[in-house]
Amino acid sequence: MRPISGIIPHFLIPALLTALLPAGRAAAQSSAIAPVRGEVTEAGKATPLPGAVLRWLYDAADAGAPVITATSDAAGRFVLVRPARAASRLVVQALGYRPDTLAVPVSGAPYLRVALRAGAELGEVVVTDRAPAYSSLTPANVQMISSRDLTKSACCNLAESFETNASVEVTTSDAVSGAKQIQLLGLDGSYSLLTVDNQPALRGLAAPYRLGYLAGPWIENIEIIKGTGSVVNGYEAISGQVNVKLKEPEKTDQLLLNAYANDLGKFDVNLNASARINPKWSTLLLLHTDHLGNRVDRNKDGFLDLPLATQFNAFNKWKYISGHGIVSEVGVGALRETRQGGQLDFRDTGDAAFTQSYGTTQATTRYTGYAKTSYTWPARPFQSLGLLLTGTDHDFTSRYSYGYQTLHTDHDAGLPAYFVTNRTSRAYNGTQRTGNATLLFQSALGNTAHVYRTGLSFLYDKYDERLTAGRSYLTDTPADVEAREHRTRRELVPGAFAEYTYQNSRNLTVVAGLRADRHNLYGWQLTPRLNLKYDVLKNTVLRAAAGSGFRVANPIADNAAMLASAREFVITSNLRPEKAWNVGGSATQYFTALGHPATFILDYYHTEFANQVVADMYTAPSLIIIDNLQPGGRSFARSLQAELQVEPLKGLQVKGAYKYLDVRTTYDNQLLPKPLTPAHRAFLNLGYASAFDKWRADFTVQWFGQRALAHISSPHAHGTSQDYLPETAPRYALLNTQLTRAFKRLEVYAGVENLTNYRQPNPIEGAANPFGPAFDAAMVWGPVYGRLTYAGLRYRIE
Repeated sequence: MRPISGIIPHFLIPALLTALLPAGRAAAQSSAIAPVRGEVTEAGKATPLPGAVLRWLYDAADAGAPVITATSDAAGRFVLVRPARAASRLVVQALGYRPDTLAVPVSGAPYLRVALRAGAELGEVVVTDRAPAYSSLTPANVQMISSRDLTKSACCNLAESFETNASVEVTTSDAVSGAKQIQLLGLDGSYSLLTVDNQPALRGLAAPYRLGYLAGPWIENIEIIKGTGSVVNGYEAISGQVNVKLKEPEKTDQLLLNAYANDLGKFDVNLNASARINPKWSTLLLLHTDHLGNRVDRNKDGFLDLPLATQFNAFNKWKYISGHGIVSEVGVGALRETRQGGQLDFRDTGDAAFTQSYGTTQATTRYTGYAKTSYTWPARPFQSLGLLLTGTDHDFTSRYSYGYQTLHTDHDAGLPAYFVTNRTSRAYNGTQRTGNATLLFQSALGNTAHVYRTGLSFLYDKYDERLTAGRSYLTDTPADVEAREHRTRRELVPGAFAEYTYQNSRNLTVVAGLRADRHNLYGWQLTPRLNLKYDVLKNTVLRAAAGSGFRVANPIADNAAMLASAREFVITSNLRPEKAWNVGGSATQYFTALGHPATFILDYYHTEFANQVVADMYTAPSLIIIDNLQPGGRSFARSLQAELQVEPLKGLQVKGAYKYLDVRTTYDNQLLPKPLTPAHRAFLNLGYASAFDKWRADFTVQWFGQRALAHISSPHAHGTSQDYLPETAPRYALLNTQLTRAFKRLEVYAGVENLTNYRQPNPIEGAANPFGPAFDAAMVWGPVYGRLTYAGLRYRIE
């Protein structure tokens, strides 16, 4: 697929940038320099030309100056802000007319009358350069993972899309389910808002396995936004946002076939097919399936290293572009996934199977749909109105073998008390019905230096969960059992939001936003957010951000990995919403090294919780106690990252990064590190591409420092000593590599993950006695199955 700039006449690019990015690089009104005013007409007729784009033309020495544009209104009139630098030439362009370049007096406030002559469109412009991963335009700290980056590793699904990225860590949740989670700024993925095409998605009960629900070949790019981000996308972002942009029907390949297989016996097949029905209508069909039917136990602990799994996933979108300001899009998706893990000899033949051998099963059925329509005023391309509707039906069932102990006494026999181990299973089932509606209006105040967005939103969430532990107590009543095992809630959240963007003509961008949401269970919630960007020099960008986030926790789904252990869930009945403040910033320096562009970025973020739903595995190792952050306690996450991207030789891209994380929470009056979060991480990626991209090679090293562990077999509770230090996992490194050979329409790739075959010793604690009190498959900090070799192909028709 050609880049968009290769299929659009280049005189339309400024108009599209003005329409699609009205808050991007538009100019501000300067009080010191009078703006240029005038009108644009059609030559020979004096007919006003609305929608004509005017921009300043800089000399080569000023090529890095901000792009300042204006658009003529319905009467053909315009107001164009003067740049801070003394530009004296003005380019005027309109669809179907020959562009013109005018000389403008440097001083004064001239009134220009521009007459454009009808003419043929210019030819295509093909852009082959690569944009930097860190944007210099956005006010927020945004890193882009492009579609090209996604081909540097297998990227069968979203979980594998971050392997060549330093900002996001992907961790394995437990050693039996195969689920993976992301971490951003040291916090679990539940604190980062995951959006698909800028709409909240895969949230709530979908969280445990959501990274496997989006196929890699479906993705056009991924934006990683550190900090709380924009209020337009909701109130749930605390540590940041991960926005996945799916491929567009009118822009993507007509056909893409991706097939993958590895030496564990797993295969993935993806088929993308698009069609341009006519100039206004286009459609895209995305299909995915993966299957692992091979029972693999490389570490010889008697358990499957990965669960047997099968997934079928489909998504279809239709897009309508009227050509007169209306754009509509609808999409529907369906997913079915089953998983089975546990001991090698486990077979799901019924209830008795879960007590004969240790086993786990999961089954998910999910349906999604959305519709969005926007209207952009033809004469005011910065002004638009949009309506966005989404709906989700998520249903899952899961079951885990479970062993627990009861205290037995035999007074008649005169024997001492002793524990008896009981074998049973516990089930965790749930449904979630979600509907979301957003009405969004965007416009400018006077000129595009002052842009605002405002709107209304409504969220409907209905949760129904049941966790049956397979055990009962002598004092239990049916009401007690129902209250302990059944959790249900319905959220109705109407809200309103407003966001203002100011950008001057030189170096400053300010984005201030505020949300007010009325939660039916927790009352009014205010969410303020602020982002600042200041260009100190031409290639030096400073950013600062501050804001708050709010979310209602799902205590079981957020800690579903602990179901693969002998721990008993103890959930208090008065859980409150989680609230946190995030403050931070970054410094980005663009420079030239060895004749090629390079980037250095340093960022720091601090997240402080006012309340958090804390999962405590320290206080009583045999339990997972889920409660609010204790009064007077603290929970925070500090993240410091430095990253360098250079191109020392033509075709060779080098990325190196170091990250320091300090994540702590108060457990039973003692501030301790959060389990399984490494304090130090280093990252290196080397990517080489030969001429015309015929050969591509990538090599990645990830180094992880020590991280705290909370073993179920811990011999003492931490509360016995204020000097308690948890056990830590050792340092280790992972090495991955991939080689790709490209032909005209075909790419063939092969790779190796974990080249050194490093494995975590005993990833399942108590594997020899899975029904005993010391069984724990959730304290996973390293690879389970060792080295992985894979191969695949991509066939495309553009």
